[in-house]
Amino acid sequence: MEEIVDGVNNISIADLHKKNRIQVSNTKKPLFFYVNLAKRYMQQHSEVELSALGMAIATVVTIAEILKNNGLAIEKKIATSTVDMRDESRGRPIQKAKIEIVLGKTENFDELMAAAAEEREAAESEDQS
Repeated sequence: MEEIVDGVNNISIADLHKKNRIQVSNTKKPLFFYVNLAKRYMQQHSEVELSALGMAIATVVTIAEILKNNGLAIEKKIATSTVDMRDESRGRPIQKAKIEIVLGKTENFDELMAAAAEEREAAESEDQS
């Protein structure tokens, strides 16, 4: 029991609110909002943690696959678990599936992001002329 108390006492606030964690919902934002946000987080922190519950798990997997297939990210860790929650409508406890995927930058991440930025700038200058 003392080990658990020590572990809880050693958790810092930073652990509870990671700056590079994206909690994905499949109802609040479009898919590419999360893809672009993950790119921005990887630029700032060199890795990003995507997490989701229940039906949003498929969205997290899709985001990870888009980033991997575009050569921007590599998988560092995938963890699955179940979380105990309360069913709001009935008030009874339920279990929800949870996934956490940690993605890191690829070696050529910065080059690919720079090339994409140049393409956007070129397209914008063509639109203005």
